Amino acid sequence: MPTEREKMAAGEWYSCMDAELDVLRWQARRAVHQHNTMPPDERGAIGPMLRALFAAVGEGAFIEAPFHCAYGFNIRLGRNVYLNAGCTILDSAKVEIGDGAMLGPAVQIYCAEHHLDPVPRAQGIEIAKPVMIGRDVWIGGGAILLAGVTIGDGAIVGAGSVVTRDVPPGATVVGSPARAIKRSDS
Repeated sequence: MPTEREKMAAGEWYSCMDAELDVLRWQARRAVHQHNTMPPDERGAIGPMLRALFAAVGEGAFIEAPFHCAYGFNIRLGRNVYLNAGCTILDSAKVEIGDGAMLGPAVQIYCAEHHLDPVPRAQGIEIAKPVMIGRDVWIGGGAILLAGVTIGDGAIVGAGSVVTRDVPPGATVVGSPARAIKRSDS
């Protein structure tokens, strides 16, 4: 029988109240705490515990403090990725951020969807879906990316937008829910 962690990784319904998952979240909290409290000149681009926790960190990736993540081990940062202050990544599924992507302050990425039925929801039953962010994407401050979305290469997500579905490469989306707009590069 699969563990709750295995079910989470497989994109199946699982209980987030599982003891193994709780231990993993505590490991992430310690790494996040170190990152957020180290003097910047000692921390560098990413605190050492946080860097070790992530699945991958490309050269030149930088995370401003404060930062928060749920597990860390599902996060892959490409080269020269920049996460501004206050970003939150609830990475119960894979989160990949492509080379050169920039996330503004307080961007939130949520991979989990809680059960719609209140009884299993109260028992911590949820499902995790990956979030993929392409190369050279710009996500404005306060934007929220929901579970399962893909942001195509070169796309722009306006500040404060709530992204509920995929964004094609090169598109600009704004609003809640985020919708495509025509963009003038003048």
